[in-house]
Amino acid sequence: MSRLSVDIYELTDAALAADYTRVRRVANRLAQFLMSDDEDGAKKIRSLLRRKGVPLRASGYAETLPVDTKSRAPLVEEQDWPTTPLFLNGDAAATFSSFIDDVQNSELLSKMGLTNRQSLLLSGPPGTGKSLIAGHIASQIGRPLYVVRLDAVISSLLGDTAKNIRNVFDYVPGRDGVLFLDEMDAVAKMRDDKHELGELKRVVNTVIQGLDSLDDRAVVIGATNHAQLLDPAIFRRFPYRIEVGLPDEEVRSSLWRHFLLNDADLDKVHLTLGKISDGLTGADIQNIAWAVRRNAVLDSNDLDIAAVAYSVIQRRRSGVGLPSRGLISSEAKREAANILVGELKLSGAEAARLLGVSRQAVAAYLKD
Repeated sequence: MSRLSVDIYELTDAALAADYTRVRRVANRLAQFLMSDDEDGAKKIRSLLRRKGVPLRASGYAETLPVDTKSRAPLVEEQDWPTTPLFLNGDAAATFSSFIDDVQNSELLSKMGLTNRQSLLLSGPPGTGKSLIAGHIASQIGRPLYVVRLDAVISSLLGDTAKNIRNVFDYVPGRDGVLFLDEMDAVAKMRDDKHELGELKRVVNTVIQGLDSLDDRAVVIGATNHAQLLDPAIFRRFPYRIEVGLPDEEVRSSLWRHFLLNDADLDKVHLTLGKISDGLTGADIQNIAWAVRRNAVLDSNDLDIAAVAYSVIQRRRSGVGLPSRGLISSEAKREAANILVGELKLSGAEAARLLGVSRQAVAAYLKD
């Protein structure tokens, strides 16, 4: 049978068995398969999936998630695969692809005696896409994504925290999913930290024991903003590692083209924006781009690229700044022109293209 026939058969079987988890997993896989030929159909399937399977629950079926014994809050939640594309720098992209290949060919590697932990550690500042990477890994290998809810796992009663961690590691292997441990430094700090209590150090031991209890097929992704705080024993249990840094110029240009220009090539504007947005995260670029696009829709105007450039300058200087409604003032363009040419070393033609003015106007701004 073809891949499509296999998925349709499995979807039918899962639906008749009221297997909610398998229905969502196969339907997500079908949506991904359809995306290249029938994007509208794929989006409709994903829209249905976002309803969280209400009809199945209404018929009496509900997936049992592990919960905290005191608060009854779920310790993990299944999240949908992402629809936002993934943009990675060269080294990170290479490790990402290598990890996917190894997971997809784990049985072959096992037969050759080349088994390895299928564990990946992501480190880097907030907004660089660590959660997005985890979602794309689950999507590409066709498994559900289970995200650990640290707010529920870390109990006010320290003894319950270790118990909650054990429950998480007991639950996931039977679901054939991807376990995503975000903010790992909250439960896996160095055990020689003199500021931590003995009970918290036992929590780290529980995390290590949980990782060791998983078989070779289990896929675990950890993420942290503070890799230097993790216990060395945790590092040894994650053979694959990606340091997710700030996007380089090529990736920044791709981000601008996708989020701002909707993959159009507007006179190479995305390349110039890629030059001047050094230091911005992918989340920064997405937020600025979408704010400008929203303003254009609400004001019935074209994209205000000058507002984008001015917001980038503000974000680089202070870490804040989103485009406001309405076109930016001449005074703001004058300030931006001096920074674009004087500090960021753009040519007069590049600055003019961003600000939507003539090169003569830029020259006048610089002269004044």
